[in-house]
Amino acid sequence: MIYEELDFKIPEQCADYDECSAFVATAIEDIMKEAIDSGRNKIIINTNLKLGLPMENINKIAGPFVEAWAVEAFHNVLEDKNNRYSLINVEAKERLYMADIILQFKKERKREIGVTAEVDVKATAEDIASSGKSPNITSFKRIRTAYVEDPDYIFMILSLKHKVYSTKNATTELMDGIMEVVAYNAYDLKYLSDSDLSYNPALGSGQLQVRDIHYVTIAKRTTWEFCRLLDRKFIHSKKGFEGWLLLARQNGWIKTNE
Repeated sequence: MIYEELDFKIPEQCADYDECSAFVATAIEDIMKEAIDSGRNKIIINTNLKLGLPMENINKIAGPFVEAWAVEAFHNVLEDKNNRYSLINVEAKERLYMADIILQFKKERKREIGVTAEVDVKATAEDIASSGKSPNITSFKRIRTAYVEDPDYIFMILSLKHKVYSTKNATTELMDGIMEVVAYNAYDLKYLSDSDLSYNPALGSGQLQVRDIHYVTIAKRTTWEFCRLLDRKFIHSKKGFEGWLLLARQNGWIKTNE
């Protein structure tokens, strides 16, 4: 038995997937831009540490703060009566969910009136070269299954750069930590180039990673083309075809007589 001879469940995306993906990416980036441009991009962390936050390890705690900031930025749009981004719902997800935030936008389409996207927020420090450079995105098994179950699944990576500094609080005479979001990019995972995506076989079914989140190239492809790309990366790892076939049978990626 070889890969090409299998009877696959082939996901077929809708005709306007590319348009919907671009619509979501643009809306996310515009919302981030507005938050930064308006000065609502600072996270103030009060502590009783006289010397301020431990700057050499700040990237280890930045993720949850930046993620919470992003959720709040989206909620601010949702609560704005002049909401011009057609954002109609924001849901922060629990820690073990595949994405951090689910966003829903109103958009006129042939068969629907909305677009849903799941967003994975990745924080990187602007002044620490290696900070968050090659993040884990999600498990191979979960993302591969998601695209079979929903060929129109939109999984966005929101990369947020931040910088951190301390300033003395005139009232308490202690140091306030200021975490400032300074840059952003939103990418559809399915459209990242082959060379930008890597597969790490460690941990369960393995993790999908972005080689360098600061510099990515976009390569448009269909859902089925992306599934095949993921499969190839898995099969070429130490887990090989037999490991892939076991997952394919367990998760319903291929048609079987069982």
